[in-house]
Amino acid sequence: MDSETAGKARHAAYVAEQASARAATQAMASPLVRAIPPAVLALMQQGHDADELEKQLAECAVQAEQLGNARYFLGRPPTHQECAEVVAQDRCGKPVTRAMQLGKQKHVIALQCAEAVLKELWPAPFSIEQRYRYYPNARFLETISPEKEARLIAEGCTEELRGTIKPDLVLHGDRNLLLAVLILDFKFPCPGTNRPQWTRYGSSSPYADDLQGSVYEIALGGKALLISPAKGITPQ
Repeated sequence: MDSETAGKARHAAYVAEQASARAATQAMASPLVRAIPPAVLALMQQGHDADELEKQLAECAVQAEQLGNARYFLGRPPTHQECAEVVAQDRCGKPVTRAMQLGKQKHVIALQCAEAVLKELWPAPFSIEQRYRYYPNARFLETISPEKEARLIAEGCTEELRGTIKPDLVLHGDRNLLLAVLILDFKFPCPGTNRPQWTRYGSSSPYADDLQGSVYEIALGGKALLISPAKGITPQ
């Protein structure tokens, strides 16, 4: 074999080895890292690592869990009985359990934390608690402004919001705010030993029997992941 042929063979072997190494690294990567497109990932690696984004978002869930429990239980986790306790009624007279109340309060803490993290680590636009109206048959998506949402709720016109979706966090890859790279929802199971999972829509919903995360993915085009205190970032 002449030197030129040998050099080409060595180069081909090197390229194959690097490709194999990249494939192995990607296979071992977390669900969050695997879901980020290469172009966005490259932007992140110029200054910050995607693993750091995952770490800090997971820490937001842990922090919210701890602060939420501290308010009522001096830092200990609530029991199954305490989670099921009815503590109030909503505007429609439906019971509000301690689990529901805690989940709402922990979401506020987690989203404040996540906003600070994303401002530092995510290289593109992101949306927090943006409500969307999705038309499944037409595959059409539109945003509902926070002002319109607040007005409809204040007027008691929540029927007009039926069939809308409201993910906690939507991470975009560019200025197209109707397309997601990642959709992230915080989940705070009560008690904490319960498994975090997507909500399944009821029979009165346009998405009856579908899982929340699946609808998010179809509507927004990105990968939907859960963030929970015990499990970190997971598909379910």
